[in-house]
Amino acid sequence: MKFMNIFLVVIVSGVMSACTTPQEKAYESQTAVNEERLELIEQYKTCAEKAEKNKTDGTECEKYLKATDALK
Repeated sequence: MKFMNIFLVVIVSGVMSACTTPQEKAYESQTAVNEERLELIEQYKTCAEKAEKNKTDGTECEKYLKATDALK
């Protein structure tokens, strides 16, 4: 009987630790959005630098800024 109780405690604790809370899911989601925004900002900076070197107006780079704004 003791073995069964220990086994049940291990199973229940394993199941409870495997479940994520909605707060944890929201945190992970927000982290992913922030990382995506940072990546888009880096792409914009790279594009703007290329446009400056090539003496162009850089309007093609605006898509990165618009995508960044959409992720707010």
